[in-house]
Amino acid sequence: MNKLEQLKQMTDVVADTGDLSAIKQYKPVDATTNPSLLLKAVDLPEYRSLILSSRDWAASKGGGNQEIVSNSCDKLAVEIGTEILKIIPGRVSSEVDARLSFDEKATIEKAKQLVDLYDQNGIPPERVLIKIASTWEGIRAAEKLEKDGINCNLTLLFGFDQAIACADAGVFLISPFVGRILDWHKNNSAEAFTAENDPGVASVKKIYGYYKDHGYRTVVMGASFRNIGQIEELAGCDRLTISPTLLDELSLDLAKLERKLHPSKSSGSERIEQTESSFRLGLNADAMAHEKLGEGIRLFAKDQERLENIISEARD
Repeated sequence: MNKLEQLKQMTDVVADTGDLSAIKQYKPVDATTNPSLLLKAVDLPEYRSLILSSRDWAASKGGGNQEIVSNSCDKLAVEIGTEILKIIPGRVSSEVDARLSFDEKATIEKAKQLVDLYDQNGIPPERVLIKIASTWEGIRAAEKLEKDGINCNLTLLFGFDQAIACADAGVFLISPFVGRILDWHKNNSAEAFTAENDPGVASVKKIYGYYKDHGYRTVVMGASFRNIGQIEELAGCDRLTISPTLLDELSLDLAKLERKLHPSKSSGSERIEQTESSFRLGLNADAMAHEKLGEGIRLFAKDQERLENIISEARD
């Protein structure tokens, strides 16, 4: 049995891609998308017609040019998500525009629009996760959405303070980033990192242990992997979202995979009481988390703008 099949026995495997062929090949439970992945997906020939139909649909709804372009992107994300849901048994994650990351009200409105578009395609809310950046405003928006029956995936999570806030808000799932944490430490340290001392892996392990110690039901889904060593160190985590390249590596490796995380094993953590002030202070004090959150929002915003340009310039 290869490592991918072994991993599936202890962790829900999620495909970090919008490529339908890859999803069919590796048979994940769920799939995640974001503006960067959608940018890659729109180059695939099977999505060409969806770009045009999404743009035409938005134009038929009226409004100014920016509103039409924005609606086109939302529609395209949902159409791609709908195609993915024809293949996977679980959920697809669709992301709120990163430019709304500090606007609680607008985030809630956008999330409900996406869920409504899925509903128009016959997709119930329980098969959709709304991805929202793990800012204070994003977490508060997710808290309210969860109470309305809309499950959320809190992304761009780099720090422990973000994880605590998400759990206290009762969000369905978090996506702590492993690879981007490692990237930061490599750029700011001369230390040689292995899978065993990888700071991104350590971050997810700490969050996972804290959640299990204190009975939080929020799902921990490690994300942004750079190599299979990171994945192997997190075997047993609730979920892991993995790129097709690394899924392929795992599928070709026939060595035994050891489970590293166990929900019943206590990490001995103490419960932390958090306020908005302590969240902001803690995030600001964590140079890596503060920098990577800001960078992640900027990059997703740029990719969203590129996606809008592609849709607006598309020709029949």
